[in-house]
Amino acid sequence: MQQILGPDGRPLRKRELLDEIASPTLTGVRPVWQDHIARGLTPERLASVLDRSCEIDSHDALTLFEEMEERDPHYLSVLSTRKHGVTSLQFQVEAASDSAQDLAIADEVRELFSGDNFADDAQDMLDALGKGYSVTEIIWDTSERQWRPQRFEHRDPRWFRVDRLTQRELRLITEDNPSEGEALQPYKFLVHQPRIKTGLLLRNGLARVVAFMHLCKSYALKDWVAFAEVFGMPLRVGKYGPNATPRDIYILRQAVANIGTDAAAVLPESMKIEFEQAGNVQGGPDLYERLCEYLDKQISKAVLGQTNTTDAQSGGLGSGQANVHNEVRKDILRADTRQLCLTLNRDLVRPFVSFNHGPQKKYPTLHLPIPEPEDIAALTSAVTSLVPLGLKVGMSTIRDKLGVPDPDEDEELLVAPAPAPSPFSMPFNPPGQPDQDVPETALNRTQQPTQFTQNQVETLEQDTAPVLDGMIDQIKQLVESVDSLDELRERLLELHPGLDEEQFANIMRVAFASASVAGRSDILAGT
Repeated sequence: MQQILGPDGRPLRKRELLDEIASPTLTGVRPVWQDHIARGLTPERLASVLDRSCEIDSHDALTLFEEMEERDPHYLSVLSTRKHGVTSLQFQVEAASDSAQDLAIADEVRELFSGDNFADDAQDMLDALGKGYSVTEIIWDTSERQWRPQRFEHRDPRWFRVDRLTQRELRLITEDNPSEGEALQPYKFLVHQPRIKTGLLLRNGLARVVAFMHLCKSYALKDWVAFAEVFGMPLRVGKYGPNATPRDIYILRQAVANIGTDAAAVLPESMKIEFEQAGNVQGGPDLYERLCEYLDKQISKAVLGQTNTTDAQSGGLGSGQANVHNEVRKDILRADTRQLCLTLNRDLVRPFVSFNHGPQKKYPTLHLPIPEPEDIAALTSAVTSLVPLGLKVGMSTIRDKLGVPDPDEDEELLVAPAPAPSPFSMPFNPPGQPDQDVPETALNRTQQPTQFTQNQVETLEQDTAPVLDGMIDQIKQLVESVDSLDELRERLLELHPGLDEEQFANIMRVAFASASVAGRSDILAGT
């Protein structure tokens, strides 16, 4: 087998890929438990955390981004919606060529992505949408004499650093180099870096964009809760008489205070407590609610590119505006699927094929196609109109468009109702003979007429020619003599009583009788 080269052009040491090298440590440089940043977050501290992430250390910023998903239900919802839009699609593999070897390799890659568990691994890779990057370690296995990923382990993004020179290369924090980190071994990690915006890697995540919206909403929620606590319950007023002693006043004060928690109090008969509503507070609840809704809309725009499918105030899903917004979201979905497939083709498909079959000139390609909804009514109308004109359409193609599978051999089929039989198509039974069954093959106009039928047609043409010619001559003369369509209509009505209808009616009766006899004759003849 040829020597496999890494992305940097150096020979690859495959045996080193079998060890797990980025696992967490209990007391080392990659701990599982982390500090909290979101508690008591202020605008000044947020600015300091974001600035520090691009200059010295991104640990605090990544911790904040993780806590934002835990503290903000709306941000978690829209971010999960964007991830699920990708993971709900089915992977497809395109072979490098039509050769037998390339088709067999494509089948192996297709089997690699056929399991349902990989959808969860793809979900971990899409954690990069919020934080700017994600790293998943591949645990390779060769127990069956074939290189296959045994499992995928998502690694905490805080365990990695970017190089100080370009700030684009991710490096693993190790005990030997905790500040700068070590270069990632090729074909050992799935490193996903979606292009959310142009710029440095650490300024690329969605969480950085919506961090200030999250901070403002946390302030609005705190003020809203404080407002509800103060003005959501009636004001308690204790009244005492002029003869009340200091001890009486103390007892009343304690009773008023206890009502806020115990909802019970004991008072002398001469004292009373009144509950008064706060009538001078106007618009407070609406102000906080509108502010939170506005901030949620900004988060939806940043993550999904629209607000109509997440906020009820923006309009119904059936409106034309919703259709436009869904198209914007589909554009983002196309970008996410394309970038994810680029990462998988580079970091997983290529090494999997190279390790098992050696370096290839061309490798199979992984795709995540987005199904387009079919307009069933338009498709049916087009097929119904064009097939009679000669358009050839495959039955399997139409079934795929409609989402209807091919029927089984013993499955009962739906068929069009049979047309009512014509009285002239019934079998003719000569007197004295038993009834005959209707023939299995129906007669149609494409069959050649018998000599008897041809003779009857020629005879009827000869009999009707004088009558029809006389009618046509009268109508022709009338058309040449009138000046307008209205006059032609009136003259036709006047001409109607003068037409010879009786002779024509007699010929039609003969024609019907001849057609019946001819049909019966053809059936008996087996034509």
